[in-house]
Amino acid sequence: MTDRPVISDAERSKHYSYTFYADATNARAFDGRRFGGPIGELVAEGQAHVLVKFLGEAAGRSVLDVGTGTGRAAFLMADCGAHVTGVDASEEMLAVARERARERTDQVEFAVGDAHALSFPDQSFDTAVSLRVLMHTPRWRVCVDELCRVSRHTVVLDYPSICSVALLQSMVRKLRHAAGGHTEPYRVFADVQIATQLARSGFRVTSVHRQFVLPIALHKALGSRAFTEGAEQALSLVGLRHVFGSPVTILAQRCVPS
Repeated sequence: MTDRPVISDAERSKHYSYTFYADATNARAFDGRRFGGPIGELVAEGQAHVLVKFLGEAAGRSVLDVGTGTGRAAFLMADCGAHVTGVDASEEMLAVARERARERTDQVEFAVGDAHALSFPDQSFDTAVSLRVLMHTPRWRVCVDELCRVSRHTVVLDYPSICSVALLQSMVRKLRHAAGGHTEPYRVFADVQIATQLARSGFRVTSVHRQFVLPIALHKALGSRAFTEGAEQALSLVGLRHVFGSPVTILAQRCVPS
């Protein structure tokens, strides 16, 4: 178990990443808001495809899903044959995940846990996964260190790219949040920031996937799956996704000592 202190109760009570998802209404609406409609379904399908690809042969492997939320990724990995433990700081989000778990035949273990101080021994899982977490967490570097600490082999995580339109959206959200608006601000990352932090924990990035060039908010406003798929394919063919695509999902592997 890490000797780093867990986020204090005072910080929890003030930071939106804890307070927003501690609300039962927000927890119940989470999946519909993020994955509802034709574009939300496309986002979910893309995330699932990349996760399965990065996991590879998952049967029998132990996986920790950090920031599991309502368990969507955890159940997907369990369907691939992995033994999955999902942790989240929100009891309300976990309540939704556990309801879903009761309807399934396979077992996913869920527990309350903070990404800043995971209550597991070093290298206790084959893989550590964390999706849509670093962008919101108070101290993202600590979270990356923790993912690397508990993983024997691989880490899968994602983040919005600073080289994308997510940069502008993040700035707008921060301003709205500061003005008292009911929104989730978030940070964006440069690839080198993530790679450098992983390297400090002995991991190197081996695979990268970038999802959209145009803003997801624009795609959702238009609500046309055909437009989204056609536009994004065209932008990818001219090389723009490689440069401006976001969110970025990466696979990192533990470096074997020479």
